[in-house]
Amino acid sequence: MPQDQPHHISAAYDADLRRLREMIARMGGLAERQVADAGYALARRDPDLAGEVVGRDGPIDTLEREVETFCVRLLATRAPVAVDLRFIVAALKVSQDIERIGDYARNVAKRAIVVSQQTFNGGLNGFQWMSQLVQRNLKDAIDALVRDDADLAERVWAADAPVDDLYTSIFREMVTHMMEDPRNITAATHMLFIAKNFERIGDHATNIAETVYYAVRGDVLPEDRPKADVSADPMPARA
Repeated sequence: MPQDQPHHISAAYDADLRRLREMIARMGGLAERQVADAGYALARRDPDLAGEVVGRDGPIDTLEREVETFCVRLLATRAPVAVDLRFIVAALKVSQDIERIGDYARNVAKRAIVVSQQTFNGGLNGFQWMSQLVQRNLKDAIDALVRDDADLAERVWAADAPVDDLYTSIFREMVTHMMEDPRNITAATHMLFIAKNFERIGDHATNIAETVYYAVRGDVLPEDRPKADVSADPMPARA
């Protein structure tokens, strides 16, 4: 065996791990943009931008398949152990969460198109704030993975309760609008589904944070994470 062979293999392995981080970072960036643009399209009642968001979902799905293939190859050819093994498995799981986030952002955009054509007298401040919160949590969760930052992951994990609180507040507000004026029912129903999609994006960002924490520390966060009470929520998870 050539004397420099082990070094060559190690360098190639390190390059593979860097490439995997870059793939996840790119995928996360695409999802962040989808969430941001979906929220902006809703706030501005911009059906053209919302339509763009709907049509941009493909690259995230493609990257998820590439990440899955790449992770399987690394597991098969590199025989990773310890922290490397945890990172590769984490990347595989995180890519699935990001793909779902992309789907929820697309759902927001689809309903934003409908809402832009409806008469709706309610405010959108809560939706804008909710969109910004889940964007920040998603960005921080992806950054935590790329930087192996368990402390940042734990902060994201603890930051989901405000998202749930906003969802509860929006739910009550939309129901009130429906009761006050039946003409609001169609638009308010779509707004309820939009809020639910943002709430689910927040949940997936939290899932990513939990995965990152385990990948870095080799330990799990407590099961009783800070979370608002949404036990009475009648909206389906896959809105």
